[in-house]
Amino acid sequence: MARPLWFVKLLKKTFPNRSLIAKATNVPLIGGLVDKIFFEGDDVIYLPKDSVAQKTIQIGRKLDKPEEITLPSEIVHHFIEKANKHWIMNSCICRDAATCKDYPIDYGCLFMGEAVDDINPHLGRLVTKEEAHDYVKKCREAGLVHLIGRNKLDAQWLGVSPGDKLLTVCNCCPCCCLWKMLPDLNPEIGRKITKMSGVEVIVTDACVGCGTCSEENVCFVNAISLIDGKAVISAECRGCGRCVEVCPEQAIELTINNPEFISESIDRVSSVVDVE
Repeated sequence: MARPLWFVKLLKKTFPNRSLIAKATNVPLIGGLVDKIFFEGDDVIYLPKDSVAQKTIQIGRKLDKPEEITLPSEIVHHFIEKANKHWIMNSCICRDAATCKDYPIDYGCLFMGEAVDDINPHLGRLVTKEEAHDYVKKCREAGLVHLIGRNKLDAQWLGVSPGDKLLTVCNCCPCCCLWKMLPDLNPEIGRKITKMSGVEVIVTDACVGCGTCSEENVCFVNAISLIDGKAVISAECRGCGRCVEVCPEQAIELTINNPEFISESIDRVSSVVDVE
């Protein structure tokens, strides 16, 4: 059953407390219950920004020209072509709740699959494949990062079903993203939101310890910090490439060491969500 607008407004009011809610999931009984209700069966992938991937070493492929590089956004466009229904939200609930000043609030999620029929019509609109393709391109041009996969939390707050017929494409900013709570979440839940296959981010010897990469609202999950005058990336990294993009010394590298990352990512998503 579609959620009424009053429910969505209430949800926005709880958004500033997401870190406290996330910490509560580390209490065993609470964590297990939250996992079952909101995250059971989930698999969500952070896609590196195309602008970073164009500079990336793709191991296992011999590239003569930069335009031959396979871009992570092709995963999103694959599912747009495959899906039978496409729904664009009127706004991003995260940026709206946080009154974001740096990224467009009116660029919300793209949902795909038959479950979109149950979304409250006041929250967005059905669009064509062509409109969906154009929309995600605009989101990337605005500096937003795609996350794609099955996210039961979306099915719950939207009040739609079945959950395996709803594919989420989040268009996230690093300042307001819901998943900034990942370092505080129960690890069992956090492991359901992952890097794309084959992605590795490393700090090279060119790092001068300027701290640009560790500034607030660069990393989505606070996975990079300065230790002994050098940037260090923790296991929390989800491989979005934001730190690579902002480093003034070009001292951080993102590599994709799996030449089959597109097909493997598509297979992963297809195994948990049916959009046809």
